[in-house]
Amino acid sequence: MRHVLTRISKHSRILLAAVCMTLILTGLGAAIEIEDHAGRSISVEKPFVRIISLYGAHTENLVMLGHANAIIGISSSDRRLAAVKSRPVYSYHDDPEKFIAAQPDLVLIRPMIDRAYPALIEKLEKNRITVLSLQPGTVTEMFAYWEVLGALTGRNREALQMVTDFSRAVDRFDAVTQQVHPRKKVYFEAIHTRMKTFTPDSMAAYVLQTAGGINIAADAQQVRATNIAYYGKERLIGKAAEIDVYLAQVGAMNQTTVAAIKAEPGYRVIKAVKNDEVYLIDEQIVSRPTLRLLCGIAETGRILYPRLFRDQILDILSAVDRVQCQSGRGSH
Repeated sequence: MRHVLTRISKHSRILLAAVCMTLILTGLGAAIEIEDHAGRSISVEKPFVRIISLYGAHTENLVMLGHANAIIGISSSDRRLAAVKSRPVYSYHDDPEKFIAAQPDLVLIRPMIDRAYPALIEKLEKNRITVLSLQPGTVTEMFAYWEVLGALTGRNREALQMVTDFSRAVDRFDAVTQQVHPRKKVYFEAIHTRMKTFTPDSMAAYVLQTAGGINIAADAQQVRATNIAYYGKERLIGKAAEIDVYLAQVGAMNQTTVAAIKAEPGYRVIKAVKNDEVYLIDEQIVSRPTLRLLCGIAETGRILYPRLFRDQILDILSAVDRVQCQSGRGSH
């Protein structure tokens, strides 16, 4: 019997408890117990080799870990990944029998699916298919999550290398932004129609801070147990004269445009709007727990301080194996 892990970093052991993804070493060379967001507990004695992933971040991270060959099913949004684009597509809307027929040994989901489709999960588990619900909320939790995926796949060394590569790149970005004085103040929009931004400890806020920006909405109030925070137009307008840059994530969660932002009633008084400093950035590189958060840092830095970042980005990112970022400035 193969055992997937003999050590987990001290840093991650502490963090796993916070995100309900606990790895408990039951002895040297023993199986590993993993507890997910829903409180499920499984004992991992050997790597999972027939995995259906219903969340793009899981799929992307498995590919980064070098475990693409074990992925037998993906979500529709994962077809952009060359390594798995030919795999069958699955959805939480599908009949459970479709999953059962594929004979997966692991189905990876996220909490939203757990909450919204309990009948699917119950049917899979009744057929002895392991289901795990994972989704970190902060960058430090992301490191622990990568180690969990490493434990599930027997790729613990690769997971630890991802943490190391990410941390080294962040250190280099920090060295670049040390030269910035004064730093630009930014409002980072999460959902335009609801006047929502990000929580101060979210991945998006981390991206902004690492790129040298100051989060003008650091006092935003968290919405439930999410990385989204309510701010409101009145509070935003109250800081209109301080906002150097207005940055908005764009994607499935926030389908807005620069024109829509500029046309929002009351926004004319915002400094960034008056100075044409309104930008869009792909939500996948600022909100998903993957190595491509480094792309988000690079893109945000290029938006805020184009001259400073222009000559540094390629060198920093080229040192991180397998990370590919689209070049070009954020939509303006």
